[in-house]
Amino acid sequence: MLGAARECNWAGSHLPRPRPSPASVGELATALNARGVALHNLASLPHISVAGSIATATHGSGATNGNLATAVAGLEIVTSSGELVTVSRGDPDFDGLVVGLGALGAVTRVTLDVEPAYEVRQRVFEGLGWLALYEHFDEIVSSGDSVSVFTRWGQAIDQVWVKSRVTGAPEEPRRELFGATAATAERHPIPGLDPASSTPQLGAPGLWSDRLPHFRIGFTPSTGEEIQSEYLVPRAKAVAAIEAVRGLARTIRPLLLVGEIRAIAADRLWMSPQYGQDTIGIHFTWKREHDAVSRALGELEAALAPFDARPHWGKLFIAEADAIAPLYERLPDFRSLVERYDPRGAFRNAWLEHRMLGSL
Repeated sequence: MLGAARECNWAGSHLPRPRPSPASVGELATALNARGVALHNLASLPHISVAGSIATATHGSGATNGNLATAVAGLEIVTSSGELVTVSRGDPDFDGLVVGLGALGAVTRVTLDVEPAYEVRQRVFEGLGWLALYEHFDEIVSSGDSVSVFTRWGQAIDQVWVKSRVTGAPEEPRRELFGATAATAERHPIPGLDPASSTPQLGAPGLWSDRLPHFRIGFTPSTGEEIQSEYLVPRAKAVAAIEAVRGLARTIRPLLLVGEIRAIAADRLWMSPQYGQDTIGIHFTWKREHDAVSRALGELEAALAPFDARPHWGKLFIAEADAIAPLYERLPDFRSLVERYDPRGAFRNAWLEHRMLGSL
């Protein structure tokens, strides 16, 4: 049910009527651009579905940017009994329904906040030292409107992508970022791959939708054949959590295509990994070796457990409901919503039971 939304409204724009909802984030961005409006944030991959992104709190990045689900102003849901439920921001159940993980019903309409379209430029910096990241962590993740730190967990950090909104003031390009040097050619997030699929860099201004994602619409994202995992930790624990992951480098590196570290702002959506706290996402793009990756995740989740790491709902993890439950203070309320909205369990499945609902 994560791709079920068929219509989308744009709150705060001049478009009062519902429109058929595009399937992917990229298609939605194209439709918004045609009307001169934009979202506040976008996920790194423009190819994923709008409804799925919202239902799993798939995020994008930015120290002051909430995930895409925070742009939701209203939802229309058909429950398993056939009831049509319409909720808006501020309604009692709203914060529990938005990141619904497909457990509550079929989402048939979404209303999103929009703003006037804007431009973004991005620059890449290479060879950041780990000590520099630790000593200047907040400054680095706040050095643009959206910042991604790409690493293969080696001796140094491979790249830092800094995306900044274009303003009326002229840009003053940085030569370096705490010791990392500015790239002089286009880069792919995975070092050595052809950057043709990557969104333009080198400070060239472009539409928000052509810079906030890492990959161009219409191109194969990343390598096109991988497994992804991500863990969200409180920003205050970021450096210690990163250091814990570095301790597993020998396990991680043979299976990894690239890792990414980024900041996401707090929100009030019950099942969002950002609920109640600014977070740092520690992401892994793995080679497609499922059994070996699953074994590595066992070590990784154990290493991150002291830092209250919440797994990304839409990516691979192995933690089960009893381990995840203490991380979400509103989980009991969400389980009550599930019982109310889907009393006969029509939307329930093995994944929901094993990973979140338990023996509801």
